[in-house]
Amino acid sequence: MSGDDIKKLSEDTFDKDVASGVTLVDFYADWCGPCRMLAPVLEKVASELKGKATVAKLDIDHAQRVASSFQVTSVPTMILFKNGKEVGRLVGLRDADSIKEFITAAK
Repeated sequence: MSGDDIKKLSEDTFDKDVASGVTLVDFYADWCGPCRMLAPVLEKVASELKGKATVAKLDIDHAQRVASSFQVTSVPTMILFKNGKEVGRLVGLRDADSIKEFITAAK
């Protein structure tokens, strides 16, 4: 898996990128150990849910305005958006099955 199924977000495109459909955004930081451990798990989820939901990453160090607007105070934090609105969040490391259940339960 190369991570091609995971979309990289930026502050400039964030609102547009989560505006339609179901999008799970991983708020992460390069210096965060659990974030690095979560990356292959999210790649698996992204490939298994391809076409049903988007999995995306947002680096909080480069997108502080967006991170603070959603009160992200620890990483990793995963926020699930449906048509631009937050419908749920997970904080901390999770396994692929619990993330997939979280996404599909919100649909």
